[in-house]
Amino acid sequence: MRRAKKVVVVGGGPAGMMAAIRASQLGQKVTLIEKNNILGKKLLLSGNERCNLTNANNVDVFFEGYSKNGEFLRDAFKLFFNRDIIEFFESRGLKLKTEKDGRIFPETNRATSVRDILKKELLRNKVKIIYGAQMVDIVVQDKKVQSVGLMGAPFISANSLILATGGITYGSTGSTGEGIRLAEVLGHKIVSLRPGLAALKTDKTYPSALEGSTLKEVSVTFVCGRKQITSHVGDLLFTRVGISGPIILSISGKVIDWLTDGKKVVASVDLSPSLSREEIDTQLMKEIIANSKKNISNVLKKNLPSRLVDIAMEVLEITPGGQVSQLTSKNRKKIVSFLKGMNLKVIGVSSFEKAMITRGGISLKEINPKMMASRKVNGLFFAGEMIDLDGDTGGYNLQEAFSTGYLAGESAAK
Repeated sequence: MRRAKKVVVVGGGPAGMMAAIRASQLGQKVTLIEKNNILGKKLLLSGNERCNLTNANNVDVFFEGYSKNGEFLRDAFKLFFNRDIIEFFESRGLKLKTEKDGRIFPETNRATSVRDILKKELLRNKVKIIYGAQMVDIVVQDKKVQSVGLMGAPFISANSLILATGGITYGSTGSTGEGIRLAEVLGHKIVSLRPGLAALKTDKTYPSALEGSTLKEVSVTFVCGRKQITSHVGDLLFTRVGISGPIILSISGKVIDWLTDGKKVVASVDLSPSLSREEIDTQLMKEIIANSKKNISNVLKKNLPSRLVDIAMEVLEITPGGQVSQLTSKNRKKIVSFLKGMNLKVIGVSSFEKAMITRGGISLKEINPKMMASRKVNGLFFAGEMIDLDGDTGGYNLQEAFSTGYLAGESAAK
């Protein structure tokens, strides 16, 4: 009988837990190292603490849901995809449900339910969990992993080492990038780390006046010189210093790249994406004819949220309290232009601490996608957010974590 391999997994997030589960299922002696005193600290925050596990979309749609190189996940998805996640949790007693845009959540609406299933499976498979331990060193001899060094503790020998330490967002949860730094020490190229799925800062003062307000069913076009990118139609949320919400988060990666390169970016919010300028103008003319004695602001409230009306009047330089009959042709054109393009200059991005994910990480060129194995060091594997892959909102990033973790665990056990 073959002697069990010593598999060490560093990082008790979704990728690390799944990697440890899979390696232990295959009969290996697995140790999971977690720097916090609980598992899945960041997982518990995901999906507004509801945990959007995955998405019901097919694999081709999934590939398009990553900012680049989604095809890198083909082998991982073949082995463990959304249907496998559903079966994994439901067979262990956690019912799941599908919501808008195919997003899959636990019926409990609690991320703790997901974490608890994973923890029970780790214990059932006799995975040794070391809490409160921070990795500080990886010993490699003859290009082969030998052991892992922990702060203030003896080295732990390893036949295989899986790094699943995450990125550098939500540093308070333990994601501080030590795995990425040590991988770089071992010779791995690191693609620059940037915030992803992040809110954007703008230079207009009125976002603060609208803080907490949501614009429903709008679209945003970001313009950078001759380049532009347009979001899908959805909801935009005003923050104290700028804009957020699903349509902003999904498209923020490209905008952040432009800002990082020092380029100027303008966000143009289409408040009526289903209507053309001509259709809006026609509607406005009908309003003017039917409500000539009404206050202009009351008519605008039919097209704009109440909190935005006063700001629109100021931006459009329309006298407050005036009647609709006083609107000039020039005023009407200004209103139409505002409804089709409320412009805000983008000046920055929220901090790593507030970004949902980290973009960048271990270069995909140095990872074997069939095994999640390092091309530099034998016995070293990667999983989860520390890899240079980032997905859209809607379950794509957790799917990547579970899939790469499962593949890494299986490969490390061989």
